[in-house]
Amino acid sequence: MTDSTYTAPPTPSACPACDAAPMARRLAASGAREDAGQGRLMLSLPGVHCGLCITTVERALEGHPGVRSARVNLTLRRATVEADPGVTADALMETVRGVGYEAHELESSALSTTATDRQGRELLMRLAVAGFAAMNVMLLSVAVWSGAADATRDLFHWISAAIAIPAIGFSGQPFFRSARSALRHGRLNMDVPITLAILLALGTSLYETAHSGEHAYFDAAISLTFFLLAGRYLDHRTRAIARSAAEELAALEVPRAERLVDGVSETVNVAELAAGDLIRVRPGGRMPVDGVITEGTSEIDRSLLTGETVPVFAEPGREVSAGEVNLTGPLTVRVTAAGRDSSLHRMADLVAMAESTKNRYTSLADRAAGLYAPGVHILSLVAGVGWYLYTGDARLAINIAAAVLIITCPCALGLAVPAVTTAASGRLFRNGMLIKDGTALERLAEVDTVVFDKTGTLTLGTPVLEDADAVPEDTLRLAAGLAGGTSHPLARAICEAAQERGFVAREVEDVIEVPGYGAEGRWRGRRVRIGRAAWVGAQPTARTATWLAVEGEAPVCFTFSDRLRPGAEAAVQGLKDAGLSVALISGDAGPAVRDFAERLGIEDVTAEALPADKAARVIALREAGRRVLMVGDGLNDTAALAAAHASISPASALDAARVASDIVLLGEDISSLASAVITARSAVVRIRENFTIATVYNVIAVPIAIAGLATPLAAALAMSASSITVSLNSLRLR
Repeated sequence: MTDSTYTAPPTPSACPACDAAPMARRLAASGAREDAGQGRLMLSLPGVHCGLCITTVERALEGHPGVRSARVNLTLRRATVEADPGVTADALMETVRGVGYEAHELESSALSTTATDRQGRELLMRLAVAGFAAMNVMLLSVAVWSGAADATRDLFHWISAAIAIPAIGFSGQPFFRSARSALRHGRLNMDVPITLAILLALGTSLYETAHSGEHAYFDAAISLTFFLLAGRYLDHRTRAIARSAAEELAALEVPRAERLVDGVSETVNVAELAAGDLIRVRPGGRMPVDGVITEGTSEIDRSLLTGETVPVFAEPGREVSAGEVNLTGPLTVRVTAAGRDSSLHRMADLVAMAESTKNRYTSLADRAAGLYAPGVHILSLVAGVGWYLYTGDARLAINIAAAVLIITCPCALGLAVPAVTTAASGRLFRNGMLIKDGTALERLAEVDTVVFDKTGTLTLGTPVLEDADAVPEDTLRLAAGLAGGTSHPLARAICEAAQERGFVAREVEDVIEVPGYGAEGRWRGRRVRIGRAAWVGAQPTARTATWLAVEGEAPVCFTFSDRLRPGAEAAVQGLKDAGLSVALISGDAGPAVRDFAERLGIEDVTAEALPADKAARVIALREAGRRVLMVGDGLNDTAALAAAHASISPASALDAARVASDIVLLGEDISSLASAVITARSAVVRIRENFTIATVYNVIAVPIAIAGLATPLAAALAMSASSITVSLNSLRLR
């Protein structure tokens, strides 16, 4: 067994990715862990739903003694708190409850979407009940409007009350609970005027019905509840689709490993491993730790970390990182970092930090809501008190106050963003894109710089034989016959090239695969090999290549390039035409990246970049005032995707990258990237138009209501008309 101090340099490889230093070394070189000496506590916050909630909770937590920082992730409804060791989760939960929000302790390794799923089901159920009740009450109202009078009218009013009151009591609970919590802690939110409008409409209607009044507004109250729930559910759906990339990264961590003690293997939890321990990683297994290979040769799939699909040659002395996959031969690895100290876990921390930063973004709706609630209350109070002082008629004053609250109720404001998001999402879906985040369109519309990953994003991540038509038939048939005995990506590319030219592979005898090197066999009594340069006696090249060597003949070189993704050239040109700057960043070697960038017309190029480098580049652009759109597909892109202002991943991407992104490309063609930016910009224009419609509506309708010229029923009809106008304007995107 090789001694642990052995540090032989890695053999130069045909694969450019093979010569890249593992992520673990770069992360370790970045210094001590940022959270050294601190404790990290996680809190679940099921009640947060807007930018104001984030600000309130974060300020409360940061004001708690011993708390160094606090971030709220709105998508996951959880808070990450960095605090001194003496701070307990119970104390933090009491602090959060003190500002009106429910809080529960959450293990950082046990993230769950169960609460979010349950909330979605409850909203949908309440929406269905409100819709069913609204239809029945409206039918009864039509009879009243048609001329029903006296006892018949009173009967219809009481039936409407019997339907509307329990339906509103059930369906309106999300608004009632939120308003009660806000008032209990001395603050206002959007749900306070909503609750007041509903209760005033119900109270006025019951009073009118009990006194055989001509007008009742049960239809207004239940319709108001239905419209508001529709907007709340649309907003919930856009948020619920987005899961945490940090959660997906954590799922890649291997829980157990095979430790070697005096030559005897035992299965232990990874948390029990310490630096210096020896472990065995069998073929097909994922690396559970960061370490150095001490025995064995194999090939390592590092595509999760570097984005490059060509496997890396592994031999004693090579460093490996958690998350990499051992492909062909058994390896003995000496542990250098395990558990929370591994590169994979640190990347999950980096992604979680970036996600929290992105979710501090305040949407247009949240900014408008911050100004809306106080104004509504003041107007309604002034109208009610003013009319009571002027006339002394409490019934009239309450009716006018209710009309003001209903006519200014934020249905149009609540639908302004969800309606546009739904219409734009449908348009993008038809173009092969799936929107995953509620604020993605707004952020996408603001981008001015696009950063592309190369492999798997602008390319398909599968090698293709270059100049296949120029390879002699006999050479290609022999190479295909030998390559057919291995599943290596380069071998598959040779076989595909032979099939495309209609060649039948030569029959090669005694073919065996040599882990980490290639394949060999016998043809016409001579030994033939296909694989690495040094193994077949050839000189390595900087290009991705493999060599065919027939005993007694000079080796023949096969070079490969990555297959360009359909629409890549159109996407880059379209983004440039839209006025965006385009950059390329890749973990591949410099010459290959620069040649590729020149082919697509990209001038800003960064090569040999590891995951931390990509995230650092995005952060640097962001700090320079740029709004970055990151387009990537691998684990190495996940932190950069989460740190970017907006992000896109193809559907073929790794789960962790796909869930870290805001938009998923459903097909192979990426030519629609430019149209997505244009659609996002149009969506923001529509959102602002909707806010303008809502504002103009209020400027016209509020004075009418204050003047006493609108009953609560007329106010509800006007409110519904504004909501329908906003929805129709949103549909212009389709």
